[in-house]
Amino acid sequence: MSDRKRRQLIQAILSAPLAAGAVLPGRAAAQGQSLPAWQPGLLDIHHIATGRGNATLMVLPDGTTLLMDAGATDDSLDVSFSPRPDGSRRPGQWIARYIQRRLKETGTQALDYLMVSHFHPDHTGDVGADAPPSRLGPYRLSGVTDVAEMVPIGTVVDRDFPGYDYPTVWTAPFATNYFSYVKSRVAKGQDVQRFRVGTDKQFVGKGHHRVPGKFGVRNLVANGEVWMGVGEGTVKMFPPLDTLDRKDYPNENLCSSGLRLDYGDFRYFSCGDLTSYTYDGEQPWRDVLTAAARASGPVDVATADHHGLFDGLSADTVRLLRPQAWMIQTWHISQPDLLQLERMFSERLYPGAREVYATSVMKENLVANRRMLSRLKSIDGHIVVRVAQDGTFNIFVTDNADESDRVKMVSGPHRSSRKSA
Repeated sequence: MSDRKRRQLIQAILSAPLAAGAVLPGRAAAQGQSLPAWQPGLLDIHHIATGRGNATLMVLPDGTTLLMDAGATDDSLDVSFSPRPDGSRRPGQWIARYIQRRLKETGTQALDYLMVSHFHPDHTGDVGADAPPSRLGPYRLSGVTDVAEMVPIGTVVDRDFPGYDYPTVWTAPFATNYFSYVKSRVAKGQDVQRFRVGTDKQFVGKGHHRVPGKFGVRNLVANGEVWMGVGEGTVKMFPPLDTLDRKDYPNENLCSSGLRLDYGDFRYFSCGDLTSYTYDGEQPWRDVLTAAARASGPVDVATADHHGLFDGLSADTVRLLRPQAWMIQTWHISQPDLLQLERMFSERLYPGAREVYATSVMKENLVANRRMLSRLKSIDGHIVVRVAQDGTFNIFVTDNADESDRVKMVSGPHRSSRKSA
């Protein structure tokens, strides 16, 4: 294909309308205006689209805030999405400014929780030689540490505190920089905790506002340990390390921590970069994502973990979760994968309508996967799920080209599947 024809094809894909979203009755005026402010009693889940990695901010019904990851990759533009809103600030700074706008709505000034699902740079921040030093501790600024520089954080939770030696010791700069940040917090007496699988008592409401609705966060998985679905019992899927060749050790993605967020009848599932690939059946214990989905049970909204790549959602994971909406946090040329899209849309795996959203899809992927990507609701923008106390929810796509939070589209109202049942 000539360069001219390729450019014409890309332009045709970009200018063609995506699948139309239903406009929420009585909220048509919201389109083109700023996202209506959070109010007590609402659950907001913000999938923040910087084009540089994962960042999900959850504003719980009482105003408690939980940030899951703050990625900042340093990949070149031939394989990675361009920074959003632009390159004038680092991704972590844009994330922090987004959080500050949400904190203003809740009347609070600090992030209650930061949960780091795992230690890869698209979830914690890449650190190059030009990363500036922090004024608060002996570490450099990128991703998580950029957020911490601008927004006070009450509690940091990750999968391996305090040892950081499972399954092996990390020596990569992005990981050691995060560990230096944690060490600095500990030295100051600030709270850092290890993610506790099975509990629903680690991320709890701080009571910033009094609300009648019941909500909670269930810790589903970390380091191959999975909640059993009842009480706080867990099961460990990984074999003892001394029984494995070093090349077969669980990788960082496979050690990801994940959670289910409940509000009344509504449920949300997200597990970092957890995967299901078993080397074509050679090592079944690697299918941790399906085990986490089985523990969770059906949900209303789910992330397509590991950015919708080939080793993410198994067919069984899709059958078990069966959400009404999938969220794919994308930023790389390879994201999402065609087979993953086929599974998300497949009514053979579960019946009924569903919507699929992505945060930042590169033009090259649009060309390669045009047949399926044309069905997405959105391919560029922040994706906000807003849940009311009765379990109904709406999905907003907001503009990430600036900080206006301008609504590009609204889908809903959707009704929780448990409420419908």
